[in-house]
Amino acid sequence: MKLPFIKDSTLDYFRQAKEHGLPFWERLHGYVYGRWCYHYIGLAGDKDPWWRYLWAPLVFFIDKMTPFVPSERNKVGDPNQEKPTWGDTYHGKVMPLGEVSKLVTINRPVNTEVPEQVLPYTRAKEIILRNPERIVLLDCPCRSGMKSPCKPIDVCLLIGDPFASFMREHHPDKTRDITAEEALRILKAENARGHVSHAFFKDVMIGRFYAICNCCSCCCGAMKAQVNGVHMLCSSGYLAEVNDENCVKCGICAGKCQFKAIGFNKDSAFIREDKCMGCGVCVETCAKDALTLRTAPEKGEPLLVDRL
Repeated sequence: MKLPFIKDSTLDYFRQAKEHGLPFWERLHGYVYGRWCYHYIGLAGDKDPWWRYLWAPLVFFIDKMTPFVPSERNKVGDPNQEKPTWGDTYHGKVMPLGEVSKLVTINRPVNTEVPEQVLPYTRAKEIILRNPERIVLLDCPCRSGMKSPCKPIDVCLLIGDPFASFMREHHPDKTRDITAEEALRILKAENARGHVSHAFFKDVMIGRFYAICNCCSCCCGAMKAQVNGVHMLCSSGYLAEVNDENCVKCGICAGKCQFKAIGFNKDSAFIREDKCMGCGVCVETCAKDALTLRTAPEKGEPLLVDRL
């Protein structure tokens, strides 16, 4: 018998999470994450609401189970780690515009595990899309938690069920169904603003890809965490490189770079390779074709949608 106050998408999430083998507390964690995402993710914002302090016991418990900061005994991506780090359980893969665009137009079922060369983590590496044509646009929880957020707010894309239906049903005032064509327009517009597309994975989201976030360093909780030693993001597998002859040192690329990976010498721009995540925003920005992306095996491998 179905209880009248339990939504169909909630039942679907718990059923699939149980089939996946998630223990009950992780299923409950996933429900809390989706149901109260504006509180959960909003903790990284600067609004400082009164309820922030009510979450302190949960944050303490999570840190004990999945340490936020890696240590010698718990390294990110290490199969011999004593505990998975926070980054192992919750992470984003940087994706250039051309590749992330394919992810919203894939329009075919996918069931695969991403290799560690692409996602260097111990958990949450599956891409399972049973109805990828279902795309829901969500008000960004990170930007919603800021006093003066970047605009627009509605830039997060949820791909496929059960996640798209869950968020649509539980947050009807902050979501709407969109087409793949509109999703492409949003991705292109965010890229033009200098914002970086990430494919996000989370263990309690049934261990799989569930959303595309378009992130700015001033609002994004994951980008802030990365700066503070919580390794939630991994490189696209590319590096930007500069054609010195074409570069006119206009500075537009550096102004758009969210990772502060572009500097200038007396002749042209140069790339700080230790900071570059290969998002390609600078490439799309440059009017002089002075920037390109090259594969960078030392940074990992790209997530190539055509090979899924």
